[in-house]
Amino acid sequence: MKRNIEDAFNLHLNAEFYSFYLYLSMANYFAAQNLEGMTHWMRLQSEEERIHAMKFVDFINDRSGRVVLAQIDQPRTDWNSPLEAFEDAYSHEQLISSKINDLVELANQERDHAAHQFLQWFVSEQVEEEATALGIVEQLRRVGDNPVGLLMIDQQLVGRTPPTDSASA
Repeated sequence: MKRNIEDAFNLHLNAEFYSFYLYLSMANYFAAQNLEGMTHWMRLQSEEERIHAMKFVDFINDRSGRVVLAQIDQPRTDWNSPLEAFEDAYSHEQLISSKINDLVELANQERDHAAHQFLQWFVSEQVEEEATALGIVEQLRRVGDNPVGLLMIDQQLVGRTPPTDSASA
């Protein structure tokens, strides 16, 4: 593995760990609001992001690279509403998609076909991540300040199932 790809992958795994922290912070915000479904959804989202980070760890190690863990910035801890929190989640997923796209470009420039192939899973995953977050944002926008609508969305989010394992998440 070329050093610049290794460095870029290490930077990205830090971004995935930050995603883990961010969504765990959002889960705790929702827990404080007694929104059980949103708490559940964000806790599972945080776990999924941890799994994503570990995929990068494993890939770097499998390619005889060196994993370097960096400091993780403190995430935001409070939002003005569930809508604002999910809007932040959606924006964050867009940012991660951009970072994945940059990694794909780098892999292509360096003709690192293994890195390119590895990243394709993340390209597809980010389409799903953005669509899911945006769907929740749109639902929350539709209900506005209606507490019944908010509780209906919250109950819907309780149904999210956890990632099955690190190979499929």
